[in-house]
Amino acid sequence: MFRTALRNLLAHKTRLMMTALAVLLGTAFVSGTLVFSDSVGSAYRNRMAKSLDDVAVSVTPGGPGTEAGDRGALDSRVVDSVRALPGVASVRPSVTGTPVIADRHNDPAGNEWGNTGANYVPGKDGKDSRYPLVKGRGPAAEGEIALDEKTAGKIGAEVGGTVRMAVDGPVMTKKLSGIVRTGDPRVGAGGSLALFDTATAQKLFGKPGEFSELVVTATPGTDQNALTAKVRDALPKSFDARSGKQLAATEARMIDEQTSSIRKTLLVFAGISLFVGVFIIANTFTMLIAQRSREIALLRAVGASRRQVVRSVLIEAGLLGLVASAVGFGLGLGIATGLHPVLNATGASLPDGPLVVEPASVLSALGVGVVVTVVAAWLPSRKAARIAPVEALATADQAPATRSLVVRNSLGAVLTGLGVAAMLYVTTFRNSSGLQYAMAGSALTLAGVIVLAPLLSRPFVRLAGRLLGKLPARVSGVSGRLAKENALRNPRRTAATASALMIGLTLITGLTVAAVSADQGMKKMGKQDLTADYKVSSTSYLGLSPEIARTLAGQPEVDAVVPLRSTGFRSDGRPATAVATDVRALARVTDFRVVSGSVAGVRGTAAVAVSETFARDRGLKPGSTLPMSFYDGKKAAPRVAAVYRDNDVLSSVLTAPALLDPHLDKVRDDEVLVKAAPGRAAGLPGTIKETLGGNPLIKVQSQDDLRRSEAGNIDDVLYLMYGLLGMAVVIAVIGVVNTLAMSVFERTREIGMLRAIGLGRREVKLMVRLESVMIAMFGAVLGVGAGVFLAWSGGHLLRSSFPQYAMVVPWGRIGLFLLLALAVGVLAAVWPARRAAKLNMLESIGAQ
Repeated sequence: MFRTALRNLLAHKTRLMMTALAVLLGTAFVSGTLVFSDSVGSAYRNRMAKSLDDVAVSVTPGGPGTEAGDRGALDSRVVDSVRALPGVASVRPSVTGTPVIADRHNDPAGNEWGNTGANYVPGKDGKDSRYPLVKGRGPAAEGEIALDEKTAGKIGAEVGGTVRMAVDGPVMTKKLSGIVRTGDPRVGAGGSLALFDTATAQKLFGKPGEFSELVVTATPGTDQNALTAKVRDALPKSFDARSGKQLAATEARMIDEQTSSIRKTLLVFAGISLFVGVFIIANTFTMLIAQRSREIALLRAVGASRRQVVRSVLIEAGLLGLVASAVGFGLGLGIATGLHPVLNATGASLPDGPLVVEPASVLSALGVGVVVTVVAAWLPSRKAARIAPVEALATADQAPATRSLVVRNSLGAVLTGLGVAAMLYVTTFRNSSGLQYAMAGSALTLAGVIVLAPLLSRPFVRLAGRLLGKLPARVSGVSGRLAKENALRNPRRTAATASALMIGLTLITGLTVAAVSADQGMKKMGKQDLTADYKVSSTSYLGLSPEIARTLAGQPEVDAVVPLRSTGFRSDGRPATAVATDVRALARVTDFRVVSGSVAGVRGTAAVAVSETFARDRGLKPGSTLPMSFYDGKKAAPRVAAVYRDNDVLSSVLTAPALLDPHLDKVRDDEVLVKAAPGRAAGLPGTIKETLGGNPLIKVQSQDDLRRSEAGNIDDVLYLMYGLLGMAVVIAVIGVVNTLAMSVFERTREIGMLRAIGLGRREVKLMVRLESVMIAMFGAVLGVGAGVFLAWSGGHLLRSSFPQYAMVVPWGRIGLFLLLALAVGVLAAVWPARRAAKLNMLESIGAQ
């Protein structure tokens, strides 16, 4: 039977080509994802390990369980005590921060999360071994700075020139003393590195005389773990000491978690593509078995058992899956290689490194391809085993008996009913607690529609036939009627082909409706609560110096300036966030409405204002006491002076700066809301940037900018989803081509007879094209309908966290999807239609 399976595979290789292509593409997606994530993770780990090569022990403030206010100060006394320990070769006191370097246009030279600042620690030779010099020398005075060579090249800085930068306040200008080389993975991933002398770094990033970290180097032969234990014993509990191996393991675990999340996301979409491929594989083997029924019957007649027939079909499927998966793995290596420069071109800044091909990735990709192919061929193989030996005696091809759809339709109705009921139940939820029901309901609804597709295909195809009948004979005519009958002839085949396309379009439509609805909700949110003309914020996570708000308040073009700063706290064991500001000025920059009480009392440390939702959840009202436990270990118990309507610009608790500032490590504003003077709004952004000296730290956004920013993020995610689902759609298109091509082969004699009684080549082509369009449009209509329903019902889970969300049906995009489905139907029929039209009339009539 193995030889029989191999012979069948070779004999029908042309008919199996499209099926192999579907498996190949799905496997390429899987292997490309595995190899790419392994390669990126390895590159990050190698860079991180290189940066930790000389680290035996790392000492930082704050031991396990230490409160923020009880952390020790890493000063020269701690440095001396660690340096005196046996086994210590050297101690490098390190000061780190996040300066923002200005490029030629006063924009940040590095990405927001990768800007790094540190102190330059020269040795006896005047050089810092951690940062090898490329040009010039290390910084030695307050007015000097050194940059990594990538950042220096980006901003066009030369040794001896000037560099503009900021940390959390006004812009500073420093002289570039040198350019260094670094292996810091943050810099390699698009960040920037700025170096200063130690005193300057302490002034910019911390406190004079204090360090962020002590990097301990061990003498040769010293065990890292033993040295770490000595350091830990020698220091108070307010310090944390970890070995270089522990740091490397922690960083490796973080890298693995990050790459794992990317891998899982991509594999979900790869799984969708393979699931779509299952329909194509099952369809192909079902049609092949129908075409080879006499051959299988003859095998049964000469002694082959049912089990042997099943085994033969599954071996054939396994060999097909193995070959296609092997080729797909090679294509996946190309995808993994190409993803690196493509993502870097979009600003991902992935580190360079070799392609990593793990044995597990090879086995996983090949195994998935083979298993999916064999599983998809299992039902057709069972059908093959039911062919009776007596069918070998037939002298002519007979149409297969039409099987009843009663059982299938009943099962589909049950699944669809359960799915719809579950999704309607989801509409009763107001938060994500109903997510598991939504996931189960979506799966049941999709499964039910797939099972019911043969039943649903009949009325759709008949309606399409009627519409075609109203078109001129030149456009439809006899070809339209034949196309309708061909689509109705085998509803299972039509449904399986259309279902592959339906799955992709369901997901695309659902995501589109959700994204467009969220975008409209974001726009509504901004219009409702923010009345300020501009929001000034920082390009780094450190925030803004209060000096910036004071500077802006003195400008004649500005009518109101309201800075906001925040910190977290716990109340009754639950976390919350408080915002400190001049509460009485909020009405000038936001739609701030007091429901009860008065904000006049929110000053000093005695009172706060809370939102309606917060007050309702905690049982608060004006006059109540709000217990606040801050993360520095201190507590407060202000009274509630006012309750205000929920506002998306503000947090749940508002206080005066006097209550919050003592609990901040460094007083900084998160953002500054600016209201322009009458008639001065248009030119205010330029005035703000100019007033602040072209500070690269400053980001000025209007209400439209904020909405576009949010919409841009939504659109970016949506387009990424389109790209990832594109493979599933491509495989579905291949399925349409495959079904039509095999259908043409199956109907060779029929087409020959039609040609003999006067049907021209053009009419034959048109017949195949119209059948293809019917199948594609059927799948598109099912997909769009299911996608809109799932988006509507699932959207109710956002009612609590996103009250502005309301479903918006983007009719323009849905119309585009249907037009694309129409185009898919036309294009998918090009090759099968040409093949059908080129069939020799006499040879076709005599075909067996």
